[in-house]
Amino acid sequence: MYLALKEIFHEKLRYSLIIAMIVLITYLIFILSGLSTGLAGENTQAIDSWGAKSMVLNKDANVNLNQSLITDRQAEDANLTNREAVIGQAPVVAKHQGSPKESSSFVGIKNDQFIAKNLKIASGHKVHNNRQVVVDDQFKSDGYRIGDKIQLNSLSDKYQIVGFTKDAKLNVAPVIYGTLSAWKQLRGMENTNAFGSAIASKNVNYNANNSQLKKYSIAYFISKLPGYSAQNTTFDFMIGFLMIISLIIIAVFLYILTVQALPTYAVLRAQGIPAAALVRTIMGQSLILMAAGIIIGAALTLLTSRMIPIGVPIAFNVPMLSMISVGLLFMGVVGAAIPARKIATVDPVQVIGG
Repeated sequence: MYLALKEIFHEKLRYSLIIAMIVLITYLIFILSGLSTGLAGENTQAIDSWGAKSMVLNKDANVNLNQSLITDRQAEDANLTNREAVIGQAPVVAKHQGSPKESSSFVGIKNDQFIAKNLKIASGHKVHNNRQVVVDDQFKSDGYRIGDKIQLNSLSDKYQIVGFTKDAKLNVAPVIYGTLSAWKQLRGMENTNAFGSAIASKNVNYNANNSQLKKYSIAYFISKLPGYSAQNTTFDFMIGFLMIISLIIIAVFLYILTVQALPTYAVLRAQGIPAAALVRTIMGQSLILMAAGIIIGAALTLLTSRMIPIGVPIAFNVPMLSMISVGLLFMGVVGAAIPARKIATVDPVQVIGG
């Protein structure tokens, strides 16, 4: 480690450039990871807040909450307990004079079931009748206030905002919580036998007892949200490619520096310094460079997260970032293995004599 530090301080400019490259790669990976986590969270915030373990939808809905409809007849034998809650979902556009339109997801719930009971209100109060709604705090950021009466889609009836709730988004759209009766009106099903869009259950093994209904685990249900899996896969590939690029960069830079310093290493070998000590020097250099780059990149990421606009969906998963950091360190070790092999096999007589 002494030789590694000695050489780094001796060649400050060269090694500073390598660290700068590692900083940029680390910074980009961390920011992409934060955006990936943030966007994924905005797809599932509302679902996560429900605390459900399984979802029951119409079997022909293709695991799509918006396309699912459960009728009263299908739900006759559902045997709902205090661990189940009926959900009615519909895409809507909320409008209020003087405020921007909000493409939202209306979620109808029952006040006596667990989703409504566990709904956390940031300000205001819960829904008490069919003309009241609780909305995601994005509405507040966009200028909506408690007491505002909003119009949903083209319906003439208006719904009063009585409360705000935090982190309530479904498929990136802010959620509007209302009653199931209001949901039926939005779907034009007031006088029909519509029961809801889905049944959320805290029981993993819940059975709705109807062949027209199908249960899905909450993880599978989330994976089938429109665009969710494709978005996460895209970010995962980008992060993976960046880590491979970091491997190539550290390997190329260290190889070039090793070739340039080969006569020096040959002299050290001729003086009796074992090859293992020189290999440890290269490995130590790689770990120092990677660690320095990761720490500076993490600091820049933290600074950026505090400056980034509120509307940008970014969130950091510390365990994931820790794993990425360990992965980058491992890539540095792998990248250093190529020049280390060159040193281990160098012939002092040939190099010095040449």
